[in-house]
Amino acid sequence: MTRGAVLVSGGGTKLQALLDSVYFGEIPDFELTAVISSDEQAYSLTRAKTAGAPCFVVDPAMFPTASSYSMAMANKLRDMDVDLVILAGYRMPLGTVASTYKNRVIGVYPSLIPAFENTEGSIHRAVLERGVRVTGATAYFATAEGDIGPIILQKAVEVKQDDTLDSLRSRVMEEAEWKLLPQAVTLFCQGRLEIRGKSVFIKEG
Repeated sequence: MTRGAVLVSGGGTKLQALLDSVYFGEIPDFELTAVISSDEQAYSLTRAKTAGAPCFVVDPAMFPTASSYSMAMANKLRDMDVDLVILAGYRMPLGTVASTYKNRVIGVYPSLIPAFENTEGSIHRAVLERGVRVTGATAYFATAEGDIGPIILQKAVEVKQDDTLDSLRSRVMEEAEWKLLPQAVTLFCQGRLEIRGKSVFIKEG
């Protein structure tokens, strides 16, 4: 059984996709140990409470530096015997969490990495401005430094000629991000992900 904790900061749409997958038994051998927010007002906590998931808040305002905050978060995860850390709209630097849970932090990014990986501001706006025909999302392992590391899964999404910023953002979330995150967690729980260098190999199920 893999004990997982989800780190959140905002509305929690990616968290909801994960909660739905847990509810319908789509992630085998997985226990959602905690949903931990950096913001006590985050709607993510309402979603988690509705689903009956244990909720916690680690408030950055209680710590003098980002480093001390990340250390406190890592300590809380260790205290709960967490095996896997899942990023679902978490806005704080990972810091110590990333090094403590090397190859055990999974997130999703709204582009086909390496495209638009270091874009400042809205990725979807940048996609539309460049006239890109295909975008999508990437599920990945975080590196020990907290950056986007080995790619687990990717899913392409067509950019339509009449797309607006909102329509493209919504479609990338619904068609890619919300699907990739539970799929990546499932593969991890099944022991099917093997990191070789900078690449992830998926073993046959």
